[in-house]
Amino acid sequence: EVQLVESGGGLVQAGGSLRLSCAASGFTFDDYAIGWFRQAPGKEREWVSCISSHDGRTYYADSVKGRFTTSSDNAKKTVYLQMNSLKSDDTALYYCAAASDCWEAEYDYWGQGTQLTVSS
Repeated sequence: EVQLVESGGGLVQAGGSLRLSCAASGFTFDDYAIGWFRQAPGKEREWVSCISSHDGRTYYADSVKGRFTTSSDNAKKTVYLQMNSLKSDDTALYYCAAASDCWEAEYDYWGQGTQLTVSS
């Protein structure tokens, strides 16, 4: 069974930091890119970042560039999203998802999400 399980969300003050984790199972982790997405109430889902399985390169939305860092521990089949200098606008439900490439139009597998709330 394919699973992506996010964890690490919570309540943090503006300016603070938090690290999200995405634990994968049930598929060949090394063959997939892992992306992070978020959705705030009343807003469309937004792509946040991605780490490529092919070359380990990382990509970020302009809204988080310089503040968020994604990394991968292939041995643990886990991808992380380190979030620094958090803003209230970062409040959202954060999802990780897997695709064959970061730039696929559709991601194959999705997690259930973990909530981040940033208080101002």
